[in-house]
Amino acid sequence: MAKTFLPGTDTWFAVDSPTANFSAYFEDDGDTGYLYAYDLKNSDSPILDAVLIYNVKNVIDRNIESTVEVIWTADGLKAGLFLNNYLHAVIDFRDRCSYCLTGFPEPSDKWSRGPWDDSLMDLFK
Repeated sequence: MAKTFLPGTDTWFAVDSPTANFSAYFEDDGDTGYLYAYDLKNSDSPILDAVLIYNVKNVIDRNIESTVEVIWTADGLKAGLFLNNYLHAVIDFRDRCSYCLTGFPEPSDKWSRGPWDDSLMDLFK
C-alpha cells in the first residue's frame, strides 16, 4: 500500500514488519524527508536509526505529487523505502545496518551505514 503526498508537506507513513516487532516509517516535516528504523517493543528509545532521504529545498519537482511506499522482505527483517517506485533506502534490522542514497547522517554506535549499491533493489523483487 502506497501513499501520495507533496514533498515539503507534513507527511508520516509507517509500515510494520509482517514477522517482527519492527516498523519503518517515513516522515517529511516540511524541511527534510527521513526514514526511521523503529523498535515497537522499546517504548523508552524506539528509534534505532534514521537516514536522510532528501532536503525539500533540493527536490526539483516538489510541486508534483509523489508516492511513498515501504516494502518488507519475506523474512520481515529488511525494509525498503520507495519514492515514485524507486528505491531510496534500506533498513536491515538483523544486521543493524542502513543504506541510503545520501549516506547521511552518521549512524549511532549500535548501527552501521552501508555503502549504497543499486543491487540492493534485488532484495525487493
